[in-house]
Amino acid sequence: MSPSESEMQARLLTQALPYMQKYENKTIVVKYGGHAMGDSDLGKAFAEDIALLKQSGINPIVVHGGGPQIAAMLTRMGIESKFEGGLRVTDAKTVEIVEMVLAGSINKEIVALINQTGEWAIGLCGKDGNMVFAEKAKKTVIDPDSNIERVLDLGFVGEIVEVDRTLLDLLAKSEMIPVIAPVAPGRDGATYNINADTFAGAIAGALRADRLLFLTDVPGVLDKNKNLIKELSVAQAEALIKDGTISGGMIPKVETCIEAIKAGVQGVVILNGKVAHSVLLEIFAEGAGTLIVP
Repeated sequence: MSPSESEMQARLLTQALPYMQKYENKTIVVKYGGHAMGDSDLGKAFAEDIALLKQSGINPIVVHGGGPQIAAMLTRMGIESKFEGGLRVTDAKTVEIVEMVLAGSINKEIVALINQTGEWAIGLCGKDGNMVFAEKAKKTVIDPDSNIERVLDLGFVGEIVEVDRTLLDLLAKSEMIPVIAPVAPGRDGATYNINADTFAGAIAGALRADRLLFLTDVPGVLDKNKNLIKELSVAQAEALIKDGTISGGMIPKVETCIEAIKAGVQGVVILNGKVAHSVLLEIFAEGAGTLIVP
């Protein structure tokens, strides 16, 4: 190794050390999005990031999505997706596929990638250890013709009503890294598909996590000139939704960030999961996305 390379590594380590000390023994929940998956090199880099967090004395918890993978499997199985008010209806056949893809193939793929780094990951879903309970989601829309509010029946789409942190607290004291699929049981015995962002927010809130990271396919929240906004308070984020700066699919994501903060998370970050090692850049450097704080 040349002197210049040694100097560069030493400088990087010196810069990272204060951040390592800041997050030691803290819980960081990382939501690994379906759109941030799919690239083998990025998947390997993500697994390395999660392993390094664990090795640095941090308690990382991964919650993953899998929308594109579910859609692909439904197509392969010849199951046609139905939509109500722009939202996918999860019928009995569909929820079986959702559980198979999320708690099965995707979950075990992420677990295997982390285990290949030498760390110990364990695959879970909301059913394990009665971690999460859900109930049928109640969604309403205004009919554009009659202007009357209508209740949508989305089938087995659920909303979280309870999080029991017992199992996660036990795993935090172990060498295990939990990798959790957003599928949960209801008190009615049914299985519910939960929005992965909402699921991650509920887990992070219940654990009073220091950070919740949303890995997406965008750099973060952008201003009207399309420049990245590095930090927002909850009040500023709400104002940007109101004036239209935050629009489209970013609105529900930012609203989930706000809900997580109100539930006790100290800071939520939206960042680009398609950038290699974005988790490390966020945690051990000066940030890589938009940080939303109380």
